[in-house]
Amino acid sequence: MRAYNTNGLWLIPLDRVAREAEELVAEGGFKAIKLRLGRDRLRDDLAVIATVRKAVGEDVQLMCDFNQGLSFGDALLRLHALDDQGLSWFEEPVVYDNLDGCAQLARELKTPLQIGENIYGPREFYKAVQARAADLYMPDLMRIGGVTGWMRSAAIAGAAGLPLSSHLYAPVSAQLLRVSESADWLEWSNWVEPILAEPFPVKDGYATVTDKPGNGVAWNEDAVRRFAI
Repeated sequence: MRAYNTNGLWLIPLDRVAREAEELVAEGGFKAIKLRLGRDRLRDDLAVIATVRKAVGEDVQLMCDFNQGLSFGDALLRLHALDDQGLSWFEEPVVYDNLDGCAQLARELKTPLQIGENIYGPREFYKAVQARAADLYMPDLMRIGGVTGWMRSAAIAGAAGLPLSSHLYAPVSAQLLRVSESADWLEWSNWVEPILAEPFPVKDGYATVTDKPGNGVAWNEDAVRRFAI
């Protein structure tokens, strides 16, 4: 599965952005990384985008996440102003359950709108699709209802022709994406790797999906004991 690195680029000072972007690309030869936007001023978001592009080059795709940080009015202004930046998507610009607002943004913007990590279960997923609330969807394995909820939602996305990415839980999400009709991007982070028996490999921007039975996750029991509180 093609993967993007979500491991950093939070709302950090500008003088740290370039080095962190380079580190994210280098972690697995990534061809796509995600940055967080929604600083106090539009020019600060623009400066971050320009700095990241200069650091990693034009061939690395940039996703961005607002983490529901904008009011709807601010989102209208900010996203239209950023619409010519060549970003792969705008993720969760407004509060997650404002489906009507998301639908308006999706209609008006040329940059795809991405939502889904806060959708609970396939019925709510279907409501979002019916509302045309986004161009892209990224369910969260836990909130969507585990494997069963994921597969039901993936069928809805596939029938609607909507690209489906993942939210965290990379080792298991990768397997579910691999059997999803409209699979798009795997969101990768290494947050759980210190307690995995076999860290999840990414090379040249692609994650290798295990062919072992089960969910493919085994714990490093020594590390679990070492980190236990």
